[in-house]
Amino acid sequence: MKLLVIHQNFPGQFRHVVLAAMARRDEVVAIGRDTAPGIAGVKIHRYRAAGRAPGNIHPYLIRYEQAVIDGQKVFEILSRLKRAGYRPDVILAHPGWGETLFAKDVYPDTPLIHYCEYYYRAHGADSGFDPEFARATAESSRLRVLNSLHLLNLEQCDIAIAPTQWQRSLFPAAYRSAIRVIHEGVIHSSDLPKVGAVRLPNGIVLSAGQPIVTYVARNLEPYRGFHSFMRAIPHIQAECPDAQIIVVGGDDVSYGSKPTGYPDWRSRMEAEVSFDHSRVHFTGKLPYQTYRAVLQCSKVHVYLTYPFVLSWSLLEAMAAGCVVVTSDTAPVKEVIVDGFNGVLVDFFDHQGIAKSVCKVLKSSGEYSCLADAAMLTASRFGVKSGVSQYFEVFERAKSGHSDKSTVPQFEREV
Repeated sequence: MKLLVIHQNFPGQFRHVVLAAMARRDEVVAIGRDTAPGIAGVKIHRYRAAGRAPGNIHPYLIRYEQAVIDGQKVFEILSRLKRAGYRPDVILAHPGWGETLFAKDVYPDTPLIHYCEYYYRAHGADSGFDPEFARATAESSRLRVLNSLHLLNLEQCDIAIAPTQWQRSLFPAAYRSAIRVIHEGVIHSSDLPKVGAVRLPNGIVLSAGQPIVTYVARNLEPYRGFHSFMRAIPHIQAECPDAQIIVVGGDDVSYGSKPTGYPDWRSRMEAEVSFDHSRVHFTGKLPYQTYRAVLQCSKVHVYLTYPFVLSWSLLEAMAAGCVVVTSDTAPVKEVIVDGFNGVLVDFFDHQGIAKSVCKVLKSSGEYSCLADAAMLTASRFGVKSGVSQYFEVFERAKSGHSDKSTVPQFEREV
């Protein structure tokens, strides 16, 4: 099979699918930005992210304009590939930034599979969720224009995939039944080397069995509840002074914006919250193996999020056997059942978060059943299952079964 993968941050969510395709000796070609990490052995055609075109433009259209420019750059790459004789069997893409806007103009007969990660809502999801951060009164209008890009992506793709039921539910009802639910999968800790200790970047070595609390986000920011977690730390330390708290994540912004008057959210929250710094370890972003070792040594993992995209880190913490304390928000509740495989807490109740964390830290085994159930739940999101379902879709697409009106049999509960 000739698989063409388009993702601005290639491989992004498609890492496991790409690795499986390479193991099958399929031919994989990729398109991504010049900043994409890539995968060894995969030819990637790169383009530079769009800059602002000259002239004035309505603020609502800035991201749309960038999407069109990036789409044109990918169009040019696709055209060169076609002129060179390249004909993919399947195109798998994340269309969120506009890269595939014109893919069908080059390969009209090639099945186009879109990863439908998110459809914005003015109410009932991330927008307006956190009262601490004021929302512009015109937010709903801006999101309406932004969503038109995602509607166009849905219209032109042959097959659509969303990773969770809740993320699919955000899309308009007219399209919802045409979106298959397939999570791309995470590596279970049973498939990784067992570790009993981890050395942090500051040189401190922590061991499994210590009262270790972990928090992970790609970047430390409100969307992932960083401010709520930081406000919980003094209460955790007051009740459990021996707790070692490991905070993994960068200081950039993935979602939302930077704080006013501070370079990043970590410095903003450190200015607000007083705590014992000797027992709180900010590691920054870690190499993958070190990050997974941190989770394996953790006793309780805190995962907080706006109603937004579900992070791999929650599933990886569950797979590592952590007791997870998570926000009572969507789509977390699609994975966590309170008291069965985790503990649900109010996203904004930092004292309640601390209380739940300390209950686990002080326990002598009564929460082990939650950890066991979490590991079992995480196994349903394994790489093998996710990759298998993706390749089922590829085979159907190649055989011409790509009509979006014939989808229900492919929907998978997660």
